[in-house]
Amino acid sequence: MGTYLSTVLKATGLQIGAAYGMMAIATIISPLLIGVIADKFISPKKMFTILHLLGGGVLIYMSKISDSNTFNWVLLLYALLYAPTLALSGSLTFAQLKGNEKLFPGIRVFGTIGWIIAGISIDQFLGSKLSLVSTFTIAGVASIILAIWSIFLPNAELNARENINKTSPLIKSSAFSLFKSRSFTVFFIASAFIAIPLSFYYSLTNQFLNEIGVSDAASKMTMGQFSEALFIIAIPFFLRKWGIKWMIVAGMLAWIIRFALFSFGDAAANSWMLIASILLHGLCYDFFFVAGQMYTDAKARPENRNAAQAMITMATYGIGMWVGSILSGFVSNQNTINVTTHLWDKIWIVPAAITIVVLVLFVTFFKAEKDTIVKEIRL
Repeated sequence: MGTYLSTVLKATGLQIGAAYGMMAIATIISPLLIGVIADKFISPKKMFTILHLLGGGVLIYMSKISDSNTFNWVLLLYALLYAPTLALSGSLTFAQLKGNEKLFPGIRVFGTIGWIIAGISIDQFLGSKLSLVSTFTIAGVASIILAIWSIFLPNAELNARENINKTSPLIKSSAFSLFKSRSFTVFFIASAFIAIPLSFYYSLTNQFLNEIGVSDAASKMTMGQFSEALFIIAIPFFLRKWGIKWMIVAGMLAWIIRFALFSFGDAAANSWMLIASILLHGLCYDFFFVAGQMYTDAKARPENRNAAQAMITMATYGIGMWVGSILSGFVSNQNTINVTTHLWDKIWIVPAAITIVVLVLFVTFFKAEKDTIVKEIRL
């Protein structure tokens, strides 16, 4: 989307940052409310279907917009529909697994395969001009297909739903009680802050690779998804061996190395640094965000798992990504020589520094015991 906005709609760095901020704003507003509604009043599957069906229509309309400011407002509408599905997809999956969380990584890997198909398709099958123009139409059609497909998912309601006193206040079945755990509170705060560097990666990497002359940038970025697929499958092994704390620490160390490689890499002699940085994506993402989903599901009670997943989504793709999108747009603008030239080495130092601070604080204050967490996740 960053490349689309900069080349087709001629958006500035601040406008691109604002565009990524729309998803973050929506993630702050909608997922927790939708999560509680799905826990209490409506089937999560029905909610998931409705949101993707409506979102698909909005995406198709977005492909016809020619003004970046109008684009951003319509993007906010789509984001309000899409953001809750991030948490709902996790809740639906865990409900289907019925306590067998060890199967989650093997299922989650198919989401990664979807990313790979999308990235390769953009470069290899559609052509750069066609792919930029039709990006949102393709995404809209995919969203509608997903909505139709989800109708046929098995009905796996949360067992605890029947035991909820439906006259009790919503707050009693909310996920806020999780903050009684110091470790979960530290994890929640770290999730919000580590999403700031994630926003830099999402909003700037494709633009960065294209600008410095890397060919077939979208295809090369799919190597990160191949890496993600491998590390997802490896999560149960490392969780048993290291525990949740040191898995998350390893993920954050990978973020620091990734941005350092981006700072020193180029499309010529040091192109290997760019490839290595992309290949670190699996370690960066899986060992923090996917493992974090499993940790959250294990810590939550059955009746508030939808809300708990929504709350973590709000921390990461909401608060963290919103701050990160604004900051990445500002840093990009401050290091712009002209429309097509940036001081990328200085840009990538910022998310690396943020990750170092989060890492130090997390290691200091997160005290979860390895055996306890492994038992909770039932590996």
